[in-house]
Amino acid sequence: MKILFVCSGNTCRSCMAEAIFNSICDIDDVEALSAGLSVFPGSKTSLNCSLIVNESLNLDISNRKAVQLNPFIIEQVDLVLTMTGYIRDVLRDTNSTHANKIYSLGEYIGSNFDISDPYGGSIDIYRKTFTELKSDLEVLLEKLKEDKGIR
Repeated sequence: MKILFVCSGNTCRSCMAEAIFNSICDIDDVEALSAGLSVFPGSKTSLNCSLIVNESLNLDISNRKAVQLNPFIIEQVDLVLTMTGYIRDVLRDTNSTHANKIYSLGEYIGSNFDISDPYGGSIDIYRKTFTELKSDLEVLLEKLKEDKGIR
């Protein structure tokens, strides 16, 4: 199973979600990818994002290039989880044949809360976003285990 996390520019939230999920996922054959709705050409993971991921997961994503979302990527994954309801709505509108696999992360795990964009914020704002994502992704992992009958 492939899960795609999507945010605006793929420099903060979605690449953070990808790193967190892949570090905590203990289900065989489940992996996360990430992409952005509107990537600035040549952009990389933001400095504060890479610092928090390195500090929390001992993983260096500082040279990770942002990935522009396209219909082919959506076709290749099983589940698309966006950081906000707005991004979910845009993707459902522009990818109607795959709308049944596109959800906001909050909607999918039953919280209905958006993940706020830390872009341009202080390191503490990024830490808060990391903590929110980790908590939500732990719930996601448990949901996936229940859906697969894994304990």
